[in-house]
Amino acid sequence: MSSILGISAFYHDSAATILKDGKIIAAAQEERFTRKKHDPGYPYNAIEFVLKYSNLKLSEVDQIVFFEKPFLKFERLLETYVAFAPKGFVSFAKAMPLWIKEKLFQKNLLFNKLKEHDQNYNSDNNIFFSDHHLSHAASAFFPSPFDEAVVLTADGVGEWATTTVAIGKKNNLEIKKEIHFPHSLGLLYSAFTYYTGFKVNSGEYKLMGLAPYGNPIYVEKVKELIDLKEDGTFRLNQKYFNYATGLTMTSKKFNNLFGRKPRNPEDEKITQFHMDIAASIQKVTEEIMISLAKSIRKEYNIKNLCLAGGVALNCVANGKILEEKIFDNIWIQPAAGDAGCSLGAALALWHIDQGNERLQSFKDQMQGSYLGTDFNQDEIEKQLKSVGANFETLGYEKLIDESATLLSNEKAMGWFQGRMEFGPRALGARSILGDPRSDKMQKNLNLKVKYRESFRPFAPSILREDLSEWFDMNVDSPYMLLVANVSSNKKIEMTNDQKKLFGIDKLNIKRSEVPAVTHVDYSARVQTVTKDTNSRFYDLISKFKEKTGCPILVNTSFNVRGEPIVNTPIDAFNCFMGTDLDYLVIGNCILDKKKQTVSLKINYKKNFKND
Repeated sequence: MSSILGISAFYHDSAATILKDGKIIAAAQEERFTRKKHDPGYPYNAIEFVLKYSNLKLSEVDQIVFFEKPFLKFERLLETYVAFAPKGFVSFAKAMPLWIKEKLFQKNLLFNKLKEHDQNYNSDNNIFFSDHHLSHAASAFFPSPFDEAVVLTADGVGEWATTTVAIGKKNNLEIKKEIHFPHSLGLLYSAFTYYTGFKVNSGEYKLMGLAPYGNPIYVEKVKELIDLKEDGTFRLNQKYFNYATGLTMTSKKFNNLFGRKPRNPEDEKITQFHMDIAASIQKVTEEIMISLAKSIRKEYNIKNLCLAGGVALNCVANGKILEEKIFDNIWIQPAAGDAGCSLGAALALWHIDQGNERLQSFKDQMQGSYLGTDFNQDEIEKQLKSVGANFETLGYEKLIDESATLLSNEKAMGWFQGRMEFGPRALGARSILGDPRSDKMQKNLNLKVKYRESFRPFAPSILREDLSEWFDMNVDSPYMLLVANVSSNKKIEMTNDQKKLFGIDKLNIKRSEVPAVTHVDYSARVQTVTKDTNSRFYDLISKFKEKTGCPILVNTSFNVRGEPIVNTPIDAFNCFMGTDLDYLVIGNCILDKKKQTVSLKINYKKNFKND
C-alpha cells in the first residue's frame, strides 16, 4: 500500500490530503481546527487528522509533497522588484526578511515541522515540490470522470503563472500555455474586491453576490484596465494597480478612473455605485472566461472541460460557460482554491511522476467532497454532555420526519452529519437549513444567524431527479459550483413599479415559488443531491418534499460571518447557542433552543472578525 501526503501552506487556506494507492482517503483545511478563517499557517492539525484517519504514522508515509516551488516564487519577487524598481521597495523590503528567514529554505522548515508529528521521521529525502498551477490542474483533472479534458486554471498567482491551460489524457497532464504575473484575472477581481471595501482573498464571493443588484455601466472603464485579445488572453495595465509594487491593490489612477477612493468598510455604506462596479467587473470576468473557453475548445477540440483555481469558484461565470454549451461536459474541483492544491500535488506525484493508472469510475473520485472529520453517536453525545447541552436522541426515521416537519414550519436548523466537506462550500454535512418557500428566510438567516450583509444569496439543495422542473439546467451540480435560472413556470414576474426599484430595495420582492433561494436576477447557485453520495441529506429533502411538494431546502454553511465552517459537535453547539438558530440536529440527537440553559448563550458576534 503506497501512501502520499499532500500539503498546501504559508499563503492562505492551508490544508492536508492523504492518498493510499491513488485513492483519496482524507482531506481537510487547517482553518476548521484552529477556527481562524483561511488560516495560512503550517497545517499541523489537518496533517494530524489525515494521518489518524488513514491509520498511518508520518514515518510510514511513502512521499510528502508540497503544493508549490518556493525558489520560483522567490525568483518572481526578485524579478518583479527589478522590473518595477525603485517603485516596489516598500513591499520588497517587507517581504525579503521573511523570505530569507523562512520561505526560501522551505524544505528545512517543513522537515522541522513534520518531525513534530513523529520522532521516527528522520530524513527529508521523501519531500517533493510540485508546481502551483500543476497542483491546481491535477486537482481538477485526476478526480474528474473524464479520460481526456482541457483544464483551465485561473487564480491570483502561483509562482509565475496566473492562468494556465493544460491537457489531461488518462494518467498524464501537461501544461500547454500560461499567462504570467502581473497579468492576473484573480488579482483583477481582487482589486475590485478591495475597491468595494471587502477583504481580499475572502470577500470575492461577496462581490459576486452584490453584482446582480447593480447595472454593468462601468464595463468600458473596466476594459481600460485590460488589453483583452479575442482569444481571451489579456494583459493588465499596471499603472492602475499597486499589488506588484505597493501594499494596496489599486493605484490613484484607478481611483481617478472610477471617480472615488476605495470604500472604507468601517464608515461607508454600500451604495448603488458599488453595486454597479460589482456588476461591471463580474460581467468582464464572465466575458474573459467565456472567450478563453471558446478559444481552447476550438484549438484543442476536446469536449470536456475541468476548472480549478480561485476563479473557478466564480459559479456565475461557470454557469455562463455551461449555458453557452461551449463544452459537452464541465467538471469543477470543489476545493478549487489553494486548499485543493494539497490534493492536486499528491495526485500529480502519483500519476505523472510515478506513472500510476487512474481509478476507473463513471463518477468523480471526490466522494461528494465528504473527506473530513466525522464523529460517531457516542462521541457526539459525550461532547454535547460536556458542554451542558439538552438533547433528545431519536431513531433514524423519526429524526428525519421530525426535522422535515420543523423545516416546513419555517424553523432554522443547524445540520451536522457524517464527514465534513473539503472546500469552501457546505454540502449537507455541516449546513444551516431552511424552508425555501419562505419570503422571510433569506433576510432572517443573513441577519439573525449568519450576522452578515442582507444581500447575500443562499443556495438551493435539490433532489437531482427534480432539477429540471425547478431550474433551467439538467446536469449534475453536486458541489454548488454552477448557477442556473429558476424555471419560468416557477417565477413570479415583477410589476412595473417593482422593476423601477434600485439596489437592496429589490431584495424584498418575492420572485419565485422559492424566494429564499432566488437571487434578484432570478438565478440560484444549485446543489444537486443524490442518495449515493449523501443518503441522510437526500432522505431529509425527500421527506420535506413529501410534506410540502417542494424538493428543495435552503442550504448555507454552518458558521457565522468571519468564522470557518464548524468542525466538531462542540463548535456546532457554540454556533447554535450564539445565533438565532431554532434547532440543531447532530447525528441522531436533536436540540431545541428553547430547552437549553440560558446561561450557555454566548455573544458569538464578537468571537470572529468580519471577513
